[in-house]
Amino acid sequence: MLINNTRASRSAYPAELRAIMNIESARESGAWLSHWSQINSSVTPLWDLPDAAETAGVAQLSLKDESVRSPLGSFKALGAPVALMRLIVRLWKSEVALDPKAMIKGEYAGLLRDLTVISATDGNHGKSLAAAAQTIGCRCVIVLHANVSVEREQSIAKYGAKIVRIAGNYDESVEFAAELARTNGWHVVSDTSYEGYETIPRDVMQGYGVIPDEIVGQIGASSSPVPFTHVFLQGGVGGLAAGITTYLWEYYGQHRPVFIVVEPQQADCLYQSAIEGSATRATGSVDSVMAGLACGEASPLAWKFLWPCVDYFMTISDSDAVEAMRTLARGTDRDAPLVVGESGAAGFAGLTLLAQAPDLARKVGLDAESRVLVISTEGATAPNMYAELVGESAESVLARQHEWLQGCTA
Repeated sequence: MLINNTRASRSAYPAELRAIMNIESARESGAWLSHWSQINSSVTPLWDLPDAAETAGVAQLSLKDESVRSPLGSFKALGAPVALMRLIVRLWKSEVALDPKAMIKGEYAGLLRDLTVISATDGNHGKSLAAAAQTIGCRCVIVLHANVSVEREQSIAKYGAKIVRIAGNYDESVEFAAELARTNGWHVVSDTSYEGYETIPRDVMQGYGVIPDEIVGQIGASSSPVPFTHVFLQGGVGGLAAGITTYLWEYYGQHRPVFIVVEPQQADCLYQSAIEGSATRATGSVDSVMAGLACGEASPLAWKFLWPCVDYFMTISDSDAVEAMRTLARGTDRDAPLVVGESGAAGFAGLTLLAQAPDLARKVGLDAESRVLVISTEGATAPNMYAELVGESAESVLARQHEWLQGCTA
């Protein structure tokens, strides 16, 4: 399903939004994160996929590969650590000025050992928060709902977090985490906002701004006002989409690309928000193979940025995402084989669906002159699940990618 957001604006980035989310904060986040051992020093690849572009009927298709951002395996490595650092700076502001760059290297571990942070998660955010807390030296509690796999639970627990399981869904785990925090005097570090809770989700989104900041640098000079005509982004609660659209909107102003947000059919909270005109809940079961996007309620803070700039919202099936994973893993003579996880494949899957429906492609302005950007937000963060869905292990795909790269340099 596809819906046009008639509220989307082509004006310059509004000053009232820039006061909350801006390029300066994104770049500051990147500077802090560069001192963390869990962030790779090089920028993540921006792959050119000419054969996939030809199949989709567009001039160019670029894929930003966040699977190699960190050993943690996803873009979430950018959000939780920044939010945790900013929280700690605020908590200690009246006592001592803490340097975030020293903090993320563990230099204040003795001071912070009695601090406990907590969050609900579908997997990647919780793993990143646990890893950051372990490095910084504070305690971490992670609440998992019934649909989070044991494989994902184990990947979080290895970073020293205490795991709490509940029988409900993601939104119920968010509520449970908030209640535990109130009862125990802990601090919630969540990537979704709710009434009275917006500062930390804003900090998380500022961390995601590192991605478009890198892309702008990787592209370099272009003969066009904007190097991309269309950007496909994952949905979820909306934080990633907000972090990327706001940066590109501020950077390119009225010449910004067309933004298309993609989410699971059964977790369509942003699609439904576009219908309602305000942040609302999904209509389906919320259980999806795209675990990172299986969110039942849009973040009100993220929606504040999305409703004035996202041009289209669309939904895809789980089978669409799996087929996209397989396509990207296969590669071609001109397209490198890529390890893209379930949620990471959503944007590519959305492009594929529109390309197969000429009327919808025309509706969003996709044609032979279009230059498209998609973000692969994760690699094989659940390796067993990845191998089951793709029919090949991530290690095998990466081995073929290595061969492909050697062939390019031969």
